[in-house]
Amino acid sequence: MKIPISRVEEAALEIMKRAAIEIPPDYKKGIDDLQRTETGKLPRFVIRAMQDNWEAADKDRRPMCADTGLPRYYVKVGNEASVQHGFVAVERALRQATADATQAIPLRPNRVHPLWRTDNNNNVGVNSPEIEWSFEPDADWIDITTVHKGGLFGTDYRMLFPGDGIDGIKRFVLDTLIAFGKRGLACQPAIVGIGLGGSKDTCMQLGKQAACLRTVGDRNPDAGIAKLELELMKLGNSIGMGAMGFVGSSMVVDCHIEVGHTHTGGMPISLHTFCLSSRRATARIHADGRIEYRTDPQWFTPYMRRETIEWNNSELTTN
Repeated sequence: MKIPISRVEEAALEIMKRAAIEIPPDYKKGIDDLQRTETGKLPRFVIRAMQDNWEAADKDRRPMCADTGLPRYYVKVGNEASVQHGFVAVERALRQATADATQAIPLRPNRVHPLWRTDNNNNVGVNSPEIEWSFEPDADWIDITTVHKGGLFGTDYRMLFPGDGIDGIKRFVLDTLIAFGKRGLACQPAIVGIGLGGSKDTCMQLGKQAACLRTVGDRNPDAGIAKLELELMKLGNSIGMGAMGFVGSSMVVDCHIEVGHTHTGGMPISLHTFCLSSRRATARIHADGRIEYRTDPQWFTPYMRRETIEWNNSELTTN
């Protein structure tokens, strides 16, 4: 059974609306927890204003932030999924939904040509919106996640070396978060995503996915990495900065780390902050055309984190 392409476009437009307007419950809970532990008067005021703004946006069905960032998609395709007119049609549907959402919600038309500053007024252009693909065995559905993340600041990269170890990672995270806070380059409290390893482009990709596609409170299944996530979150909240850079202790809502095997001589690392808007929404389109909506992208499945050559009956095996 082929998934109707009309359902893909319908789902994409709906998640665009939800991402722009509704704050995921996991992030709301993370902010509530920070509010209870924050002692600084100004950060507490900022957090309360944020919460009021979320309520007003939801009530009025308007975007919760005037800057709706650079909308992008993450598409997870089941191995048995089939789509009417094929996957080129899926890309067209996602681009059309972006243009429609820009006018209907509305989203701010942020996309321009880097040199000529040409603006199509719909957030669609050359290589825009970005669409990243992944695959899943034993499934006949398609998951589409949209993320509205800013495209100016809140990201950094450094090539570390194996000898730098955990201390080097902590030093990089501290340096980056302090610089972001002092210069106003991140709207904290933020979810911090760390990409560790891979090539430079993979490292950057993993860090953004870690920030945008995992929920607050989710831990990496590797116990050592999970421990480091909690240590970095505590470290980020101990530098004396709170909401929007005011003196406080509420800079990091959560920290997520994703890794990739890398060159023997290096340990590349990237850091991405998913700002206080934390805008994401997911739709699962089943083979029969049913659509289910949720706020957890469920992007990092065991298959995504597999380490060996083959995947067989949901178990990792080697040749």
